[in-house]
Amino acid sequence: MTRRALITGITGQDGAYLAEFLLGRGYEVHGMVRRASTATFERINHLRDRLTLHQADLLDQLSIVNLIREVRPHEVYNLAAQSFVPTSWLQPLLTGEFTALGVTRMLEAVRLVDRDIRFYQASSSEMFGKVREEPQHESTPFWPRSPYGVAKVYGHWITVNYRESYEMFACSGILFNHESPLRGKEFVTRKVTDGVARIKLGLQQKLKLGNLDAMRDWGFAGDYVKAMWTMLQQEAPDDYVVATGQKHSVRQLVELAFGHAGLDWRQHVETDPALFRPAEVNTLRGDAAKARKVLGWRPEVDFAGLVRMMVDADLERVRREAG
Repeated sequence: MTRRALITGITGQDGAYLAEFLLGRGYEVHGMVRRASTATFERINHLRDRLTLHQADLLDQLSIVNLIREVRPHEVYNLAAQSFVPTSWLQPLLTGEFTALGVTRMLEAVRLVDRDIRFYQASSSEMFGKVREEPQHESTPFWPRSPYGVAKVYGHWITVNYRESYEMFACSGILFNHESPLRGKEFVTRKVTDGVARIKLGLQQKLKLGNLDAMRDWGFAGDYVKAMWTMLQQEAPDDYVVATGQKHSVRQLVELAFGHAGLDWRQHVETDPALFRPAEVNTLRGDAAKARKVLGWRPEVDFAGLVRMMVDADLERVRREAG
Protein backbone atom coordinates (compact mmCIF):
# COMPACT_ATOMS: atom_id res chain seq x y z
CA MET A 1 0.00 0.00 0.00
CA THR A 2 1.32 3.42 -0.95
CA ARG A 3 1.83 5.62 2.09
CA ARG A 4 0.28 9.09 2.00
CA ALA A 5 1.88 12.07 3.73
CA LEU A 6 0.55 15.58 4.27
CA ILE A 7 3.12 18.34 4.79
CA THR A 8 2.18 21.79 6.06
CA GLY A 9 4.78 24.40 5.17
CA ILE A 10 5.73 22.40 2.08
CA THR A 11 6.97 25.52 0.25
CA GLY A 12 9.60 26.20 2.94
CA GLN A 13 13.13 24.84 3.24
CA ASP A 14 12.24 21.80 5.36
CA GLY A 15 9.06 21.10 3.44
CA ALA A 16 10.94 20.96 0.15
CA TYR A 17 13.63 18.60 1.46
CA LEU A 18 11.06 16.40 3.22
CA ALA A 19 8.83 16.19 0.14
CA GLU A 20 11.77 15.11 -2.00
CA PHE A 21 12.84 12.55 0.60
CA LEU A 22 9.34 11.05 0.91
CA LEU A 23 8.85 10.91 -2.85
CA GLY A 24 12.13 9.02 -3.04
CA ARG A 25 10.65 6.46 -0.65
CA GLY A 26 7.58 5.97 -2.81
CA TYR A 27 5.14 8.12 -0.83
CA GLU A 28 2.14 9.92 -2.25
CA VAL A 29 2.89 13.46 -1.05
CA HIS A 30 0.31 16.18 -0.41
CA GLY A 31 1.15 19.73 0.63
CA MET A 32 -0.91 22.36 2.40
CA VAL A 33 -0.49 25.91 1.07
CA ARG A 34 -2.13 29.19 2.03
CA ARG A 35 -4.11 31.23 -0.45
CA ALA A 36 -1.91 34.22 -1.31
CA SER A 37 -1.80 36.90 -3.97
CA THR A 38 1.73 35.85 -4.84
CA ALA A 39 2.55 32.16 -4.87
CA THR A 40 6.09 31.19 -3.93
CA PHE A 41 6.80 27.67 -5.12
CA GLU A 42 10.42 28.03 -6.24
CA ARG A 43 11.74 25.52 -3.69
CA ILE A 44 9.39 22.79 -4.93
CA ASN A 45 9.06 23.69 -8.63
CA HIS A 46 11.11 20.64 -9.63
CA LEU A 47 8.65 18.43 -7.72
CA ARG A 48 5.33 20.01 -8.77
CA ASP A 49 4.35 17.27 -11.20
CA ARG A 50 4.78 14.68 -8.42
CA LEU A 51 2.97 16.55 -5.62
CA THR A 52 -0.66 17.40 -4.91
CA LEU A 53 -1.13 20.84 -3.33
CA HIS A 54 -4.23 21.87 -1.39
CA GLN A 55 -5.36 25.24 -0.06
CA ALA A 56 -5.97 25.45 3.68
CA ASP A 57 -4.85 27.70 6.53
CA LEU A 58 -3.54 27.14 10.05
CA LEU A 59 -5.87 29.94 11.18
CA ASP A 60 -8.96 28.18 9.82
CA GLN A 61 -9.95 25.01 11.69
CA LEU A 62 -12.61 23.90 9.21
CA SER A 63 -10.24 24.08 6.24
CA ILE A 64 -7.78 21.81 8.04
CA VAL A 65 -10.47 19.27 8.99
CA ASN A 66 -11.74 19.20 5.42
CA LEU A 67 -8.21 18.77 4.05
CA ILE A 68 -7.43 15.81 6.31
CA ARG A 69 -10.78 14.22 5.44
CA GLU A 70 -9.99 14.63 1.74
CA VAL A 71 -6.40 13.37 1.79
CA ARG A 72 -6.69 10.75 4.55
CA PRO A 73 -2.94 10.79 5.16
CA HIS A 74 -1.08 8.11 7.09
CA GLU A 75 1.41 10.73 8.30
CA VAL A 76 1.12 14.48 8.92
CA TYR A 77 4.23 16.67 9.18
CA ASN A 78 3.37 20.05 10.70
CA LEU A 79 6.22 22.29 9.56
CA ALA A 80 4.24 25.49 8.93
CA ALA A 81 4.83 28.40 11.30
CA GLN A 82 5.80 32.04 11.50
CA SER A 83 9.40 30.96 11.91
CA PHE A 84 11.57 34.10 11.70
CA VAL A 85 12.51 35.09 15.25
CA PRO A 86 12.90 38.90 14.69
CA THR A 87 9.42 39.05 13.11
CA SER A 88 7.95 37.46 16.22
CA TRP A 89 8.65 40.68 18.17
CA LEU A 90 7.01 42.78 15.46
CA GLN A 91 4.01 40.42 15.13
CA PRO A 92 3.76 38.53 18.43
CA LEU A 93 0.01 37.87 18.22
CA LEU A 94 0.16 36.51 14.67
CA THR A 95 3.16 34.39 15.66
CA GLY A 96 1.11 32.91 18.49
CA GLU A 97 -1.84 32.19 16.20
CA PHE A 98 0.27 30.33 13.64
CA THR A 99 3.09 28.84 15.68
CA ALA A 100 1.18 27.95 18.85
CA LEU A 101 -2.56 27.69 18.22
CA GLY A 102 -1.97 26.45 14.68
CA VAL A 103 -0.51 23.27 16.20
CA THR A 104 -3.65 22.78 18.29
CA ARG A 105 -5.83 23.17 15.21
CA MET A 106 -3.80 20.53 13.37
CA LEU A 107 -3.91 18.09 16.29
CA GLU A 108 -7.62 18.65 16.82
CA ALA A 109 -8.30 17.98 13.14
CA VAL A 110 -6.34 14.73 13.32
CA ARG A 111 -8.22 13.75 16.50
CA LEU A 112 -11.58 14.43 14.89
CA VAL A 113 -10.88 12.68 11.59
CA ASP A 114 -8.60 9.73 12.37
CA ARG A 115 -6.55 9.18 15.53
CA ASP A 116 -4.45 6.54 13.76
CA ILE A 117 -2.71 9.26 11.72
CA ARG A 118 0.89 9.70 12.83
CA PHE A 119 1.71 13.34 13.60
CA TYR A 120 5.05 15.16 13.59
CA GLN A 121 5.43 18.59 15.19
CA ALA A 122 8.39 20.81 14.32
CA SER A 123 9.67 21.98 17.70
CA SER A 124 12.73 24.23 17.97
CA SER A 125 15.95 24.72 19.92
CA GLU A 126 14.76 28.32 20.48
CA MET A 127 12.56 26.83 23.22
CA PHE A 128 15.70 26.43 25.37
CA GLY A 129 16.50 30.15 25.05
CA LYS A 130 18.47 31.21 28.12
CA VAL A 131 19.89 27.75 28.52
CA ARG A 132 19.95 26.04 31.93
CA GLU A 133 22.60 23.49 30.94
CA GLU A 134 24.86 22.55 28.05
CA PRO A 135 24.41 20.62 25.88
CA GLN A 136 20.62 20.68 25.78
CA HIS A 137 18.70 17.40 25.67
CA GLU A 138 15.06 16.29 25.80
CA SER A 139 14.67 16.94 29.55
CA THR A 140 16.48 20.30 29.67
CA PRO A 141 14.04 22.95 31.02
CA PHE A 142 12.79 25.52 28.51
CA TRP A 143 13.41 29.28 28.95
CA PRO A 144 12.35 30.88 25.64
CA ARG A 145 13.62 34.39 24.86
CA SER A 146 11.30 35.49 22.05
CA PRO A 147 7.60 35.33 21.17
CA TYR A 148 8.58 32.69 18.60
CA GLY A 149 10.29 30.57 21.26
CA VAL A 150 7.31 30.93 23.61
CA ALA A 151 4.91 29.88 20.83
CA LYS A 152 7.05 26.86 20.02
CA VAL A 153 6.99 25.79 23.68
CA TYR A 154 3.18 25.87 23.55
CA GLY A 155 3.18 23.85 20.32
CA HIS A 156 5.56 21.32 21.88
CA TRP A 157 3.55 20.78 25.06
CA ILE A 158 0.15 20.68 23.33
CA THR A 159 1.58 17.87 21.18
CA VAL A 160 2.64 15.99 24.31
CA ASN A 161 -0.79 16.67 25.81
CA TYR A 162 -2.70 15.23 22.85
CA ARG A 163 -0.41 12.19 22.81
CA GLU A 164 -1.05 11.49 26.48
CA SER A 165 -4.73 12.46 26.52
CA TYR A 166 -5.95 10.77 23.35
CA GLU A 167 -3.30 8.07 22.80
CA MET A 168 -2.35 9.67 19.50
CA PHE A 169 0.95 8.90 17.76
CA ALA A 170 2.30 12.45 18.06
CA CYS A 171 6.02 13.27 18.11
CA SER A 172 7.98 16.49 18.47
CA GLY A 173 11.38 16.91 16.86
CA ILE A 174 13.40 19.51 18.80
CA LEU A 175 15.54 20.52 15.84
CA PHE A 176 18.53 22.77 16.32
CA ASN A 177 19.45 25.25 13.59
CA HIS A 178 19.47 23.54 10.21
CA GLU A 179 20.42 25.38 7.04
CA SER A 180 20.84 24.85 3.30
CA PRO A 181 20.93 26.72 -0.02
CA LEU A 182 17.10 26.77 0.27
CA ARG A 183 17.18 28.81 3.50
CA GLY A 184 15.41 32.19 3.38
CA LYS A 185 17.71 35.18 2.93
CA GLU A 186 16.43 36.74 6.15
CA PHE A 187 18.19 34.03 8.22
CA VAL A 188 21.76 34.84 9.20
CA THR A 189 23.42 31.86 7.48
CA ARG A 190 21.85 32.61 4.12
CA LYS A 191 22.23 36.38 4.63
CA VAL A 192 25.96 35.78 5.00
CA THR A 193 26.41 33.41 2.04
CA ASP A 194 24.24 35.57 -0.25
CA GLY A 195 26.25 38.63 0.84
CA VAL A 196 29.53 36.83 0.17
CA ALA A 197 28.38 35.97 -3.36
CA ARG A 198 27.30 39.53 -4.10
CA ILE A 199 30.49 41.02 -2.70
CA LYS A 200 32.64 38.53 -4.61
CA LEU A 201 30.87 39.45 -7.87
CA GLY A 202 31.11 43.20 -7.22
CA LEU A 203 27.39 43.77 -6.66
CA GLN A 204 27.78 45.12 -3.12
CA GLN A 205 30.59 46.15 -0.80
CA LYS A 206 29.33 45.80 2.77
CA LEU A 207 27.33 43.30 4.82
CA LYS A 208 25.60 44.45 8.03
CA LEU A 209 25.15 41.87 10.78
CA GLY A 210 24.09 41.77 14.42
CA ASN A 211 25.71 39.80 17.25
CA LEU A 212 28.81 38.07 15.88
CA ASP A 213 29.40 36.27 19.18
CA ALA A 214 26.13 34.33 19.24
CA MET A 215 26.79 30.57 19.17
CA ARG A 216 24.62 28.03 17.38
CA ASP A 217 24.56 24.30 16.61
CA TRP A 218 24.20 24.36 12.80
CA GLY A 219 23.45 21.33 10.63
CA PHE A 220 22.21 20.53 7.12
CA ALA A 221 18.43 20.56 6.61
CA GLY A 222 18.62 17.63 4.21
CA ASP A 223 19.97 15.47 7.04
CA TYR A 224 17.38 16.64 9.55
CA VAL A 225 14.26 15.73 7.54
CA LYS A 226 15.39 12.10 7.64
CA ALA A 227 15.12 12.25 11.43
CA MET A 228 11.54 13.58 11.14
CA TRP A 229 10.49 10.61 9.05
CA THR A 230 12.30 8.09 11.24
CA MET A 231 10.46 9.36 14.34
CA LEU A 232 7.13 8.38 12.76
CA GLN A 233 8.38 4.87 11.90
CA GLN A 234 8.96 3.87 15.54
CA GLU A 235 6.73 1.54 17.53
CA ALA A 236 5.90 4.25 20.08
CA PRO A 237 5.75 8.06 19.79
CA ASP A 238 8.35 10.17 21.57
CA ASP A 239 10.26 13.45 21.36
CA TYR A 240 13.84 13.80 20.15
CA VAL A 241 16.57 16.42 20.02
CA VAL A 242 18.15 16.56 16.56
CA ALA A 243 21.51 18.34 16.48
CA THR A 244 25.18 17.98 15.55
CA GLY A 245 26.48 18.46 19.11
CA GLN A 246 28.92 21.15 17.94
CA LYS A 247 28.50 24.91 18.14
CA HIS A 248 30.03 27.76 16.16
CA SER A 249 29.80 31.53 16.44
CA VAL A 250 28.37 33.82 13.80
CA ARG A 251 31.93 35.17 13.53
CA GLN A 252 33.20 31.68 12.62
CA LEU A 253 30.43 31.37 10.05
CA VAL A 254 31.48 34.69 8.52
CA GLU A 255 35.18 33.82 8.49
CA LEU A 256 34.56 30.48 6.80
CA ALA A 257 32.11 31.85 4.21
CA PHE A 258 34.25 34.81 3.18
CA GLY A 259 37.41 32.70 3.25
CA HIS A 260 35.85 30.11 0.93
CA ALA A 261 35.32 32.91 -1.60
CA GLY A 262 38.87 34.25 -1.15
CA LEU A 263 37.74 37.38 0.72
CA ASP A 264 38.77 39.07 3.99
CA TRP A 265 35.57 39.45 5.98
CA ARG A 266 36.98 42.31 8.07
CA GLN A 267 36.98 44.53 4.99
CA HIS A 268 33.29 44.00 4.32
CA VAL A 269 31.35 43.18 7.53
CA GLU A 270 29.85 45.90 9.71
CA THR A 271 28.05 45.39 13.02
CA ASP A 272 24.67 47.10 13.25
CA PRO A 273 23.15 47.46 16.77
CA ALA A 274 19.68 47.59 15.20
CA LEU A 275 20.11 43.93 14.23
CA PHE A 276 20.61 42.72 17.81
CA ARG A 277 17.68 40.86 19.43
CA PRO A 278 15.81 42.51 22.33
CA ALA A 279 16.55 39.36 24.37
CA GLU A 280 19.48 37.40 22.99
CA VAL A 281 19.92 33.65 22.94
CA ASN A 282 23.67 33.54 23.41
CA THR A 283 24.43 29.87 22.90
CA LEU A 284 22.73 26.64 21.82
CA ARG A 285 24.26 23.17 21.50
CA GLY A 286 22.20 20.01 21.30
CA ASP A 287 22.74 16.50 22.63
CA ALA A 288 21.25 14.08 20.08
CA ALA A 289 22.33 10.91 21.93
CA LYS A 290 18.73 9.65 22.12
CA ALA A 291 18.21 10.15 18.37
CA ARG A 292 21.46 8.32 17.66
CA LYS A 293 20.55 5.41 19.92
CA VAL A 294 16.83 5.00 19.13
CA LEU A 295 16.54 6.32 15.57
CA GLY A 296 20.03 5.45 14.35
CA TRP A 297 20.30 9.03 13.09
CA ARG A 298 23.56 10.90 12.53
CA PRO A 299 24.31 14.09 10.59
CA GLU A 300 26.25 13.51 7.37
CA VAL A 301 27.24 17.10 6.45
CA ASP A 302 29.56 18.96 8.83
CA PHE A 303 29.58 22.71 9.49
CA ALA A 304 32.40 23.55 7.09
CA GLY A 305 30.84 21.46 4.34
CA LEU A 306 27.48 23.15 4.91
CA VAL A 307 28.94 26.65 4.62
CA ARG A 308 30.89 25.79 1.47
CA MET A 309 27.76 24.23 -0.06
CA MET A 310 25.75 27.39 0.61
CA VAL A 311 28.43 29.79 -0.65
CA ASP A 312 28.89 27.78 -3.85
CA ALA A 313 25.13 27.67 -4.46
CA ASP A 314 24.77 31.42 -3.95
CA LEU A 315 27.75 32.19 -6.18
CA GLU A 316 26.20 30.12 -8.95
CA ARG A 317 22.76 31.69 -8.46
CA VAL A 318 23.99 35.31 -8.33
CA ARG A 319 26.14 34.77 -11.44
CA ARG A 320 23.10 33.40 -13.24
CA GLU A 321 20.85 36.26 -12.13
CA ALA A 322 23.47 38.80 -13.13
CA GLY A 323 23.60 37.30 -16.61
